[in-house]
Amino acid sequence: MEGGNLEQGKTLEEVTQGHSLEDGLGHSSLWRTYAAYFLAACILNFQRALALFVITCLVVFILACHFLKKLFAKKLIRGLKPLKNTRLRVWAKWVFMGASVVGLILWLALDTAQRPEQLISFAGICMFILILFACSKHHSAVCWRTVFWGLGLQFVFGILVIRTEPGFNAFQWLGDQIQIFLAYTVEGSGFVFGDTLVQNVFAFQSLPIIIFFGCVMSILYYLGLVQWVIQKIAWFLQITMGTTAAETLAVAGNIFVGMTEAPLLIRPYLADMTMSEIHAVMTGGFATIAGTVLGAFISFGIDASSLISASVMAAPCALALSKLVYPEVEESKFKSKEGLKLPRGEERNILEAASNGATDAIGLVANVAANLIAFLAVLAFVNATLSWLGEMVDIHGLSFQVICSYVLRPMVFMMGVQWADCPLVAEIVGIKFFINEFVAYQQLSQYKNKRLSGVEEWINGEKQWISVKAEIIATFSLSSMMPQRKSDLCKLVVRALFTGACVSFISACMAGILYVPRGAETDCVSFLNTNFNNRTYETYVCCRELFQSTWLNGTNTPSFSGPWQDKESSLRHLANCCDLYTSTVCA
Repeated sequence: MEGGNLEQGKTLEEVTQGHSLEDGLGHSSLWRTYAAYFLAACILNFQRALALFVITCLVVFILACHFLKKLFAKKLIRGLKPLKNTRLRVWAKWVFMGASVVGLILWLALDTAQRPEQLISFAGICMFILILFACSKHHSAVCWRTVFWGLGLQFVFGILVIRTEPGFNAFQWLGDQIQIFLAYTVEGSGFVFGDTLVQNVFAFQSLPIIIFFGCVMSILYYLGLVQWVIQKIAWFLQITMGTTAAETLAVAGNIFVGMTEAPLLIRPYLADMTMSEIHAVMTGGFATIAGTVLGAFISFGIDASSLISASVMAAPCALALSKLVYPEVEESKFKSKEGLKLPRGEERNILEAASNGATDAIGLVANVAANLIAFLAVLAFVNATLSWLGEMVDIHGLSFQVICSYVLRPMVFMMGVQWADCPLVAEIVGIKFFINEFVAYQQLSQYKNKRLSGVEEWINGEKQWISVKAEIIATFSLSSMMPQRKSDLCKLVVRALFTGACVSFISACMAGILYVPRGAETDCVSFLNTNFNNRTYETYVCCRELFQSTWLNGTNTPSFSGPWQDKESSLRHLANCCDLYTSTVCA
């Protein structure tokens, strides 16, 4: 006999059972210890332990789903066998489609009764779909089930994130946690470059975040967490939309990795993919934000929850619009509902994964820095040239941004942006589409900082910032990751590029339909009763509303209307507002 246990007369089965029992007892003890720690943390200070509570609930939910799948999967499949009846499936499909159409009409009728301007965004969605259908490669082959399912999933997710309080608060909380997490980059970059450079210089403030994020993503990929999440999202999209495994996996992967890395997830299958599937993969890359640069955009001050939700919402929409523009006319080899397996990272340990992730991100940092230098310099030269040409014919202040503000203004208006904000948003969209998305996000962050500082909306006839709704719509419309277009642009790439841009625009329309004002904009009376310290965006909005509700009737005491009528505090609030802002009623 070999081994000490076998020499003592124990069989291999007995030894294995003994080790399994010891492992089970060890795991049981570990779970009891964690449970005690978790309860203690929640009892002592639940607010402080909120992040731990969310993570624990997520892990428990995943384990419960895995357990229920093992326990009841076969029974569920047997229970669904009657649905395989062709006639029953057809009836179920038509009933579901009819209920969906009726539900959408009722929702639009009831929800837009108070805010009819939201119908403009709905008209924008219809406009972009008609444009894409007109550009379709095979009009008769369009699978409308995929198109409407993709748009429907995007709409439902948008309702969850933007409209419902639990969903909105959850994504706001998630965005705050990501900002806290990214702030740890300062520890590393401050040590290398010094605190002064990190606080004041863009290259040392935002670009190191890409390295940190790349390092973390590499660790998560090595552990298999990224692959697991991607496969679950891909499986859900595949069974609901009817797309194939390879294209769905690549588009789902684009939520977390860039358009260069996502095709590598399906590298063994690329040679056998149809043209429609390749088009879907490219569209997904153009339509989503690469995870590695997401942190850099957040560092600009762009709303993290809007960026995250825009990237997630873009995945089903990218598949839907891709199949609208380039429908499947070939026989795919990846129709299996089982999906494709993603391998673990090739690194030998977690330290090697962290090092490789940071090293690989250096190339992306250099690419971003080089393109920012080049594009900003080119933009300055183009603006100087346009200004010089304009002055020759007495047109002053002509620039690339001014041209974009006129050319793209109707399209931006169809997304749901107020007409007064359209010129500034059109400038941002034009810079993103023709120049560089980093420059566009930087411009958007400047407008946001001005708004949050509480400066007046108009100074000397020039608009200083855009509304919160316009910011959200602009964020969604900027969500595509545009390439540097160095390679020859074959017809497929041009189609995918255009489709990816339309994915962002339709996402912006969705945001325009679903946006509702929150906070001080909904109850200025309560806000001014509790917050009136200095200039902020909320203070400006409420003071503007108070000025519009005030009129002078020839007496020393002004009169108020609307929510300010018959309020004893209205006169005091008016005096405070006049100390901060100028208005005709302050005289």
